[in-house]
Amino acid sequence: MSEFLDFLKHKFAYVAIGEFKPGKFKEAQQLYEKAVSTYTHGFKGAYLLQEPGTDRGIAIILWESLEDMEANQNEAYKAILNQMSHLFATTPNTSFYEVCSEIEGSKEE
Repeated sequence: MSEFLDFLKHKFAYVAIGEFKPGKFKEAQQLYEKAVSTYTHGFKGAYLLQEPGTDRGIAIILWESLEDMEANQNEAYKAILNQMSHLFATTPNTSFYEVCSEIEGSKEE
């Protein structure tokens, strides 16, 4: 029964949509990867998307729960975000979403 209840439990996604100053995407990507590497309990994965030919992007970070996300916002994480803040052209738009559907692709061998 617990497997069924786990199946019904939805993940949460933190989504940030923003634009970096010209030529700063790569530096921001390195800091993003460094910040994500500090995550532990409840972290389910992360994606950083870049619109081709621009410095605009979308960051998606998946969590088991909102509480897990909050618990991972430690001092190391905050210090890395502080290093990243001057790279933004404007303040990014951020939101939280519940993952309602997750479909995995086929695993070709």
